[in-house]
Amino acid sequence: MMNSINKISQEILAKLPLFRLKDLIKAVRACKTAAEERAVIQKESANIRTAFKNENPDTRHTNVAKLLYVHMLGYPAHFGQMECLKLVASPKYADKRLGYLGIMLLIDEKTEVLTLVTNSLKNDLNHSNMFIVGLALCTMGNISSSEMARDLCSEVEKLMGSSNTYIRKKAALCALRVILRVPELHENFISRSKSLLNDRSHGVLITGITLVTEMCQQNPENVVIFRKAVPLLVRHLKNLASAGFSPEHDVTGVTDPFLQVKILRLLRILAKNDREASESMNDILAQVATNTESTKNVGNSILYETVLTIMDIQSEAGLRVLAVNILGKFLSNRDNNIRYVALETLNKTVGIETQAVQRHRNIILDCLRDGDISIRRRALELSFALINEGNVRVLTRELLAFLEVADSEFKQGMTTKISLAAERFAPNQRWHIDTMLRMLKLAGSFIREEVLAGFIRLVAQTSDLHQYTVQKLFAALKQDISQEGLVLASVWVIGEYGDVLVDSGNFEEEEGVVIEVTDYSVVGLMESILLGPYANQVTREYVMTALMKLSSRLSEGNAQNKIKELLLQHTVSMEVEIQQRAVEYTNLFSYDSIRPAVLERMPIPEARTIIESSPSNNSNARRTSTGGVGPSDQDLLLDLMGVGTSGGNVESVDMMSQSPVTTSSPAPPKTSNVDLLADLFGGGDSSSPAPSSPARTTTISTSNHNSLMDLLGGGETIPQQPTSPLVNSTNYGLDSLAGLGQSLPTSPAMGSPAPASAATPSAQGYEAYTKNGLTVRLLPSRDRANPAIINIQVLFSNNGSQGVISDLQFQAAVPKSQRLQMNAASNTTVRPNTTEKQIMRINNPQQASYKNIYIMYTTVKLRLRISYELNGEKKDDIAQYGPFPEGAF
Repeated sequence: MMNSINKISQEILAKLPLFRLKDLIKAVRACKTAAEERAVIQKESANIRTAFKNENPDTRHTNVAKLLYVHMLGYPAHFGQMECLKLVASPKYADKRLGYLGIMLLIDEKTEVLTLVTNSLKNDLNHSNMFIVGLALCTMGNISSSEMARDLCSEVEKLMGSSNTYIRKKAALCALRVILRVPELHENFISRSKSLLNDRSHGVLITGITLVTEMCQQNPENVVIFRKAVPLLVRHLKNLASAGFSPEHDVTGVTDPFLQVKILRLLRILAKNDREASESMNDILAQVATNTESTKNVGNSILYETVLTIMDIQSEAGLRVLAVNILGKFLSNRDNNIRYVALETLNKTVGIETQAVQRHRNIILDCLRDGDISIRRRALELSFALINEGNVRVLTRELLAFLEVADSEFKQGMTTKISLAAERFAPNQRWHIDTMLRMLKLAGSFIREEVLAGFIRLVAQTSDLHQYTVQKLFAALKQDISQEGLVLASVWVIGEYGDVLVDSGNFEEEEGVVIEVTDYSVVGLMESILLGPYANQVTREYVMTALMKLSSRLSEGNAQNKIKELLLQHTVSMEVEIQQRAVEYTNLFSYDSIRPAVLERMPIPEARTIIESSPSNNSNARRTSTGGVGPSDQDLLLDLMGVGTSGGNVESVDMMSQSPVTTSSPAPPKTSNVDLLADLFGGGDSSSPAPSSPARTTTISTSNHNSLMDLLGGGETIPQQPTSPLVNSTNYGLDSLAGLGQSLPTSPAMGSPAPASAATPSAQGYEAYTKNGLTVRLLPSRDRANPAIINIQVLFSNNGSQGVISDLQFQAAVPKSQRLQMNAASNTTVRPNTTEKQIMRINNPQQASYKNIYIMYTTVKLRLRISYELNGEKKDDIAQYGPFPEGAF
């Protein structure tokens, strides 16, 4: 019965016009569905439009009120903007209040109607009623555009000097809006702002300090102007800190915490980098820090601002320690928000007061076990920042314990930072290796290639711990082959030092278990990894390379046969890279005279900087990992022999003749070639330098060289390097950068290359660069042994007009379809009227037909970078040359 009565009453109410705002609210609240609500709103909006057209001033106030309610519900109400302007023009205060409210809700600074409001605001800013002036100031402070700010700036400035506290407070806030929209108008308010800082009213003082703070942040020149007010601000703060109970300003026992926070922020800005201002506020900061109640949030907010101020100014050492201790108390608070703030602030201050932060190390480590992931993340960052030589053992142990239970999103970043900390602060090499081994066991699948390469380099250079390390890795693999990083590192080390492992014989693990080691058990472990469920292509590549190395290190016949059998099985693999390796390694067994030399131990890989990055950047990090990890096919064999393909001072094998070659490199240059070439194309990363490898001497006998070249393709063409997911140990960055130079414009600073059509062949070659007395000429020739290779002799001539040219560095890049190899220059110093030489070779692995060989030569394009010192000044130029003119060969 009641339901039917309610339904009838709702139907009658829906048919009747809603004359009051209360009736509209009741009708909306009575709706059961969104469709019913939309119907009510649409009908009432139509009634409001009709009423606006009739222009009845008696109902305008009610209709605008209902329209604002409709706007608050999210329905269109823009058609009432003009009615709000009409209400503002009314002399009644109630109409003005509703009109200004409607303007603030329905109009923003981008609305064209706003220009019509300016005149009404100007009139009301000069009104005798302070409440109407307040309405105008509030409206302007909320919706003022840059044009309105310029038009009404003088009125606002005048009102800031009003004798009425209410008006001064609102005028200061309105002035803040003005300088936010038109920053150059700040000069108009400087004098008025100084007077506001002397105001006795807390409300005016807060607004004045807010205005001054914004002015100082926008224009640092104002800091000097307002720095004279520091004693006044210190006095205000002292009065607030020592004031008794004030009912008007008390907030849970603290006198006006909002004003205290505002003063502390302004003091921080005014005293920054100023010793005198900092000394004048040391006492009051200490008083606030020690006397403020820390059991309530209002007190904590003041303490937090105090800490930030102490750390930002030139405060005393004891005061900074006090600030860190306050943050330490925050860490013990149960409120996660306060603990988060403390950790975030400690992360910023750890570089200023490291020892003071170290005292709270245990509390910080406890935060690693917090249930809030944001707390754990900040605590983890702070823990790494605290590591030094004295606590590296303790903190690393705690971090490894956390690594075992950490979220997956943390593990990759943690492994990178742990490896960096261990490398920097390791007390000895054995501890360093043990730490890396444990990390590999705990999070081997989350270790980046740079970390893995760094561990391999550590093992390679620690010769006295080879036996210890290879035994530990062998035992770890016997227990777990699911961690990819552990498997890759172990396979590489066992393959490299398998003979050391076998010669040491059986050994006892920490748990007392005796591990049996024989030639066949080592190969069997490699087989279990190769055929196991966790193996991927990268793992199989590593295992096959390790098996090939073990073939020259193990002497047992059964082990040798097993290695040949495993390699033979993969000669028909569906994975092209695996098949290619298997075929090449199997063929290498036919050359027993050179196989031990080819498979001898790798040199110590070059050290490169590990770049910390998020997991999303891991693909980029792979391309900058340490050399010596993940060698592939021909590059592996060439690298084992000591052949480099860098664009700088590295050793090389003479491919033009069959005679033994010995090439020595001079001292590495100050700037790495990879960085220079990366800069050449605008995409370098200065945080990951690749220093040049140390000078080596490579000698290859005629027979071995011929056999190896036959193995790699008969000496006719140099095969194209296949793509590998890991970084190539002999690719120092030239190939990855090649090909970009064709589309880059030549900057004015570049040397001007000679056009191909204008080049004239001569015995001195083709001019590619000339500047400051230095001329670089290119003398190309076809390689006799391999027509797919072009040899270019680079001639550096100094005409003596500018003096001696020293520290000469020459780099080059070619398109991606070609490959470049460079020898060292004959000398890095070019004296007047002398010529120095350098050889580089270019080949096109995609060129198969010798009939079209001329096309390849004529499309060679070079991007050159020439760096040198001249009269103590560093010169760095870029040039490009190509193609060579017809008849160059």
